[in-house]
Amino acid sequence: MTSNRPYLLRAIYDWISDNNLTPYMLVDATRSGVRVPTHVIKNGQVVLNLAMRAVANLDLGNEWISFQARFSGVSHSIQIPIPAVLALYAQENGQGMMFPADEDGSEPPTDTPPSPPAPEPPSDGDKPKRSGGSHLRVVK
Repeated sequence: MTSNRPYLLRAIYDWISDNNLTPYMLVDATRSGVRVPTHVIKNGQVVLNLAMRAVANLDLGNEWISFQARFSGVSHSIQIPIPAVLALYAQENGQGMMFPADEDGSEPPTDTPPSPPAPEPPSDGDKPKRSGGSHLRVVK
């Protein structure tokens, strides 16, 4: 069977967005295939704001998550292999879902991620703000 992770990610993303909260994604930036600006990586991880106002051309696919986002006013094409996603949660209350690190190795999917369209989106989601201490909790 295929992984249920991309389906759960889409469901949790919709649930968070439908409740007018801000979806944040925790990514293992050390995984092969992760493409994010290096200056936003902290301790091998990165937290990304996936709110509609912060990203453009968001594609939550079965193999990759890709979108355009601005960091320090500069637009970047972001690409994340699904196995690199460690958590998806609401910034306001920490509700969401954590995912175990996959044991299937650190190689990205064999398919190449889609190339995002050329237009540069305006965005107010430069760098997600993090408060001290973890605010994640498991949702059953």
